[in-house]
Amino acid sequence: MPSRPITILGGGNTAFASAARLALDGHTVTLCELPQFAENVAPIETSKTITLTQDGQEQVAELHDVTTDVRRGVNAAGLLLVMVPAYAHSAFAEACAPHLRRGKTVVLMPGTLGSLEWARILSEHGVTGVAIAEVDTSPYVCRRTGPAEATIWGAVTGLGLGVLPATSTEEVAADLAPIFPGITAYSDAAECGLSSLNPVVHPAGVLMNAGRIEHSDGEFFFYGEGVTPSVAKVIMAVDKERRAIGEKLGYTLTPVNESFSNAGFGPAGDLVETIKQSDMLTQLKAPGSMENRWLTEDMPYGIATWSLLGEKLGVETPIMRSVIELCSVVVGASAWDSARTLEDLGIADLSPAVLRRFLRSGEK
Repeated sequence: MPSRPITILGGGNTAFASAARLALDGHTVTLCELPQFAENVAPIETSKTITLTQDGQEQVAELHDVTTDVRRGVNAAGLLLVMVPAYAHSAFAEACAPHLRRGKTVVLMPGTLGSLEWARILSEHGVTGVAIAEVDTSPYVCRRTGPAEATIWGAVTGLGLGVLPATSTEEVAADLAPIFPGITAYSDAAECGLSSLNPVVHPAGVLMNAGRIEHSDGEFFFYGEGVTPSVAKVIMAVDKERRAIGEKLGYTLTPVNESFSNAGFGPAGDLVETIKQSDMLTQLKAPGSMENRWLTEDMPYGIATWSLLGEKLGVETPIMRSVIELCSVVVGASAWDSARTLEDLGIADLSPAVLRRFLRSGEK
């Protein structure tokens, strides 16, 4: 694989694991975190090394640079991989915008429609000529397992890509293919954002496992033990509403169980069968409490945003709304209050026809 400069923006699970993996693959990797979260990268700022465990093998990855200077991070590479929670998308967009120049490519991994929010922010800063893309799930099943350590249990083999503008899809997909083999393209960024896997599974799955999570402090395998047939029924009901929203925009979205299989998580089958036979997903423990990103991120930046889009398109989403209302009670804060809105995405005033044109050309 030819070596190339890559900047990874972030300092958490996926950022650490991916920085190590791509450095070991021979790429020149810069890891860049926002200054206000400098503590995330402080343990490796001097050594610039991360110990990665994968397939039972432990290797030390050497990064090119570790920095909280966003200008330095942006200038270090033409390809920027944004590997942060959805609630950090706007902060990184605001920080990067003054330093982005024509010809750069930004990929949110994953995005959950975040590419549209980035497009709005860059437009407000007068930035043009930047391809903004997102993928439908994280490229690795991974965790940061120490201050300077990460573990990867598996790589996604069917990563899905959406690009804004869609006219740049072929170019961006070809650029990413050597780095993430097996990557495939959606028709546009919104189809990709509506195909994210976590918001379909996590809020409903966590809510249905609330008693067990609180009783055991998350000491069980969420997917392997927590996604039982009854839990899967609720997840698939959420998924049905997601696909109905997509249909209004002209997409035929893949059911979540098929998406899990296509991504390489497990063999084809219904959701329970695919998960039970997944070597990757069955390794993941449940969250330790109900105050966790699977609710505080995947509700307001996932199903809440989808539900708001459904409302605009005339699609009712009673299951999504029920999950949101009940989870909001559990966490003690309304997910609607922190939701990524259609105004945040810059599409509140767009008709479906104008939205499709914008997704295609990047122009309104």
